[in-house]
Amino acid sequence: MKTIKGPALFLAQYASDEPPFDTLDAIAGWAASLGFKAVQIPSWDTRLIDLERAAREPDYCREIKATLARHGLSISELSCHLQGQLVAAHPTYDSLFDGFAPAHLHGDPHARQAWAVEQLMLAARASANLGLTAVGTFSGALLWPFLYPWPQRPPGLVEEGFTELARRWRPILDAYEAAGVDLCFEIHPGEDLHDGATFERFLAAVDHHPRCHILYDPSHLLLQQLDYLGFLDRYRERIRMFHVKDAEFTPSASQGVYGGYASWAERAGRFRSLGDGQVDFKAIFSKFAQYDFEGWAVLEWECALKHPEQGAREGARFIAEHIIFVTDRAFDDFADARTDCHANRTLLGLAPLAPHAGARHE
Repeated sequence: MKTIKGPALFLAQYASDEPPFDTLDAIAGWAASLGFKAVQIPSWDTRLIDLERAAREPDYCREIKATLARHGLSISELSCHLQGQLVAAHPTYDSLFDGFAPAHLHGDPHARQAWAVEQLMLAARASANLGLTAVGTFSGALLWPFLYPWPQRPPGLVEEGFTELARRWRPILDAYEAAGVDLCFEIHPGEDLHDGATFERFLAAVDHHPRCHILYDPSHLLLQQLDYLGFLDRYRERIRMFHVKDAEFTPSASQGVYGGYASWAERAGRFRSLGDGQVDFKAIFSKFAQYDFEGWAVLEWECALKHPEQGAREGARFIAEHIIFVTDRAFDDFADARTDCHANRTLLGLAPLAPHAGARHE
């Protein structure tokens, strides 16, 4: 069995123009001081990484790794969540998603999509240069406005949506295959891949592509009232990344899964800092140990109440305390009788095997 790696920290919610969060070197020192062993880097944040240089210059990648190594850190993965969102964006959300792309692309969804695809291609090559094995992303969404079937969806709408989604992602997945890197879709509301059923639809549409995988974040599953432990059992062979994020769901007479348009602090379902929510992380870490998960346990901080720095400090300790250092021997080895085949047959009341008795006769 394998021991999960961690704790690691996703930097997206921490990077800013204020020190120590404004450069990779400074934020790495801060993260290391809290006990983190790795960082997950948002590939769109130029304060932390130049994605184009990382894709084209191995020497630059060595500089990044050396910067982190000075603080005892490594890179868990790159994130391309914002770029992935733009691969497939319904026109309803065009103006809202403009902020995910450079200013010169605003108002031009076709150019924005082309930029997003190129960014994902760069991330595949950059990950290979950095010695990484996985990239996290969103799938984007063409069908999200039609999630609830009222008004009734016309026949073929869902099928056409997934056919188009697969058409857009297939060349990207092929590029990740060429780079030897897994592409992990975070199962997330607002994406066409938001639960197990939609992931299965997409996986079938891309012919079970060997690089199509899952970023597992139980908080999004709990808020949908989905069996997040059963999800891990069912899709464990496709889960290659793990965001450790907590959440709570407390429905009332006035509010449920949909939230009633309330703010995050007032929703029935809301994200919480690690240990403050309802996710059963003891069970999750046990399953990852049982299933030989080789990746990182990465803290993604999102909380409607707690300050992010407190969330990071407590989260590093929380993950470290939940990591199961897997055993290298059975607990009852002390009672091993060291029997052999002859002794086993005797215990079963069977006669000794004749020489070559196991051979097949023609």
